[in-house]
Parts: sequence; C-alpha cells; structure tokens
Amino acid sequence: MRIGFAGIGLMGLPMCRRLLQAGHQLAVWNRSQAKTAPLAAAGATVYDSPQALAAHTDVVILCLFDANAVAEVVFGKHGLVQAQKKTAITVVDHSSIAPQRTQELAKQLPADWHWVDAPVSGGTAGAEAGTLAIMAGGAAEQVERIRPVLAAYAAQVTHMGAVGAGQVTKLCNQTIVTATITAIAEAMCLAQDANVEVAKLPEALAGGWADSVLLQEFVSRMLHLPEQPTATVQTMLKDLNTIAELAQTQGTAMPVSHAVQQLYQIVQRQGLGSQDVSHIIQTLKG
Repeated sequence: MRIGFAGIGLMGLPMCRRLLQAGHQLAVWNRSQAKTAPLAAAGATVYDSPQALAAHTDVVILCLFDANAVAEVVFGKHGLVQAQKKTAITVVDHSSIAPQRTQELAKQLPADWHWVDAPVSGGTAGAEAGTLAIMAGGAAEQVERIRPVLAAYAAQVTHMGAVGAGQVTKLCNQTIVTATITAIAEAMCLAQDANVEVAKLPEALAGGWADSVLLQEFVSRMLHLPEQPTATVQTMLKDLNTIAELAQTQGTAMPVSHAVQQLYQIVQRQGLGSQDVSHIIQTLKG
C-alpha cells in the first residue's frame, strides 16, 4: 500500500517518522517544503502538490489545521481530486474539524473514493512514542483496511460509526481535556495562594480520583512554561469553538465548556495564542 501524507507539522512530522520506521512506502507534501527535508533524508518521496501526491498513492493521510486547509488540499486547484486516478483513494483525515463539515467534504469526493475521519489524541509525545488514540468515522471495511498503517503511530484505533463520528468523539475528548487542564491551573493557583508547595501536587494526588496523565504532565509544564509548544492555545480554542457550535446545534447544555471557552478567548486576546496551552496559568494568576 502506497501512503501519502499531507501536513508536516508538530504532529505530522513524528507520525511520518514512525511510518518510515515501520517500513512503509511514504510520500509527503507540505505547503512549506522545507519541513519535508528531514523526511526526505529518511527515505520519503516529496511531491510539490497534493495532486501529485494523490497520483502516486493509494491512501492519503491529512494532518492539517482546520476545515479550510482540508478543503483546499483535497478540492483546490492542485488538490488530491485533480489527480483523476483510475483507482480509488482512501482519504484519512487526522485534522480536528466540525463533524458536519467533515460530512460535507466526504460527500464531495469522487464516487469511488472513501473518507475516514480519524482525529487523534495523545499529543506530540504520543505521536513520537506510537501511543496515540484514534477515533475513526467511516465505513468499517475502510477503517480495517488502514488499521495496519495507523498502527505505526497509534496504540488504539476505535471505529465510532459513520463519517463524522470520529470528529464528534474528538470533541468529547477535547471537552474533557480542556476542562481538566483549566482545573489543574486553578488548583495550582489555589495551592500557591495558600502557601502549599505546588510542585508536590502530582505526588500527593497520585492514585486518587484527581490523578491523570494530564495532572502528572501539566503541573510541571505550568511551573516551567515551555518555549516550544506541544499544543497551542489557539488550537485548543479552535476545538472549544467547534464544541460550542455542535452543542448549540444539538441543544446540549455545556456550562463548564462555555466557561473554559471564555477563558481561552481571554488568553488569545492577551497575545498568547501561539504559546503552549500551559500558558493559561499566566492569565489565571493575573
């Protein structure tokens, strides 16, 4: 199976590295071609357009910022569908976009092409370690077809239903993640104001109901704010905005998520959008 990958960013780069390490035949494209250099050096073929990428592959994986980027890469002037292949392509979209938009894009594919929305959770560390969780939406046979490919960087691939179901599941994931990160930041501020040693919180709460991977990671990150982001404020806010839109459409009350969204909007307005999400603690500290 010939694999194409479009979007060599914070997540895309380690995912592609693991595909190469697993022995897959990999071709890549990125808007900024300089970012493909490490992959070319490792054996990947680099193409100058999504159209060229699709012409030489059977499965194309997308890892892009938003729905507009996905639409441009797939349906743009030099998009995937312009390849006019005689054989079908399966488009696997790791981007986090609105479920309804995902369904609209999938319907625009050529009749014999397939779409699997496959957003991921686990961050850059999970991509590097091959332990990502993937929530997939699409035809069951297509999910099974690509499962051996995804296994290069994912420890868990769960088929959640038809196209769009993966994106809904990712929004559920982000609802929990963003609220938890915010709660950790608030707890750290409370501990500091009460003259309790903040750095000991992960140790003190380990094994209890408040313990989590996020707790064990983010206390340290918020105490020593990273210069290089693994997940940015603006990316999290994008997901929170999508959560709010879906909740409104479905008539779902989400007061906690709404409050978290308002906080992230403030952080964004303070000019911290491109910073690691751990920087929200700066806003809470005032």
